[in-house]
Amino acid sequence: MKMFDVYSVYDVELVKGQGAYVFDKAGNKYLDFYGGHAVISIGHTHPHYVSRLTGQIEKLVFYSNSVVNTLQDQLAEKLAKVSGIEGYDLFLVNSGAEANENALKLASFGNGKSKIIALKNGFHGRTSAAVNATDNKKIQAALNKGFEVEYHAIDDVDSIVASIQKNDACAVILEAIQGIGGMDCITAEALAKISATCKEHNTALILDEVQAGYGRSGSFFAYEIADIKPDIISMAKGMGNGFPIGGLLINTESYKAKKSMLGTTFGGNHLACVAGLAVLEVIEKENLIHNSKHLGEQLANSIKDIPEVKQLKGRGLMIGAEFDFPIKELRKHLVLNHSLFTGSSKNPNMLRLLPPLNINPSHADEFIEKLKAGIKSYTNKTMATA
Repeated sequence: MKMFDVYSVYDVELVKGQGAYVFDKAGNKYLDFYGGHAVISIGHTHPHYVSRLTGQIEKLVFYSNSVVNTLQDQLAEKLAKVSGIEGYDLFLVNSGAEANENALKLASFGNGKSKIIALKNGFHGRTSAAVNATDNKKIQAALNKGFEVEYHAIDDVDSIVASIQKNDACAVILEAIQGIGGMDCITAEALAKISATCKEHNTALILDEVQAGYGRSGSFFAYEIADIKPDIISMAKGMGNGFPIGGLLINTESYKAKKSMLGTTFGGNHLACVAGLAVLEVIEKENLIHNSKHLGEQLANSIKDIPEVKQLKGRGLMIGAEFDFPIKELRKHLVLNHSLFTGSSKNPNMLRLLPPLNINPSHADEFIEKLKAGIKSYTNKTMATA
């Protein structure tokens, strides 16, 4: 038997991580400014995280949601404290796709409608409903297309509002910062207008914070640039620092729970809850949201000075650096020749940067040095073979 070959991979086998670095089986050290798709929020093998998970593994890893698990209550309380978000209930799942799948289902339970309003270049996961709301036909099978989806540009708020006013939409689902889509940001004014229109027309507003949430944008959630209260907030990636965990924050004014309306086998298990608690404890103790905002601004200013970078997008430690050429081979060159991991997006010219939230100024300086050296050697190599 062999693995189902669906991933394009670099010829690098990682065996160890520490802080902002990962190491391959030959002992080579790489600066990680991608965090495995924005998953590594508090750094690889953070001592507090390792201690918390190890302690729980020695007690109990898993039991189902048919028994009391006070770790879930502790996680909900800690999340409310660290995020400052009030008036929500927590439902725990295993991934961002599962979070969005349940968010869409809950919205439809609430108003009985099925049409979805989404944004062009949005990405919400690969499960059936979530992928139908994702603007990428290549990853949608015929089976997924079970309800109507209307796509609108992120900067065309009038078109989004007009669609909501038709009064036939179950939900609007959007990312305040589009991660995979190319790091475009919606404005506070647009969010406020969309939120108000949703309330007027019994349409759920779902904020997909799977990638931008948990401090990555410089605030706990990226939508907080606007004074709104979404009906549902989905989250995942940074929640567990690598342990699979996702969740929904459900506005208690919008939805009341009914037994068995949602469910999951592994969601909210004992080990997942401890991983979630450890992450929040580190974010709080080390003031990582502040670090994300201010170090992100400093890093962005340094990147702006690189002549080959034509435009910057994003906020906090969620940065998109746009070049005037496709960056696929540059990314590979940075990994194999300069020991630097970065990310990509739907925009072929954009380098996506998602480092751990606890990087320090020396990591930022090292990144700039590696990026400049990588661009120079890649450009010279390209010119020599042209």
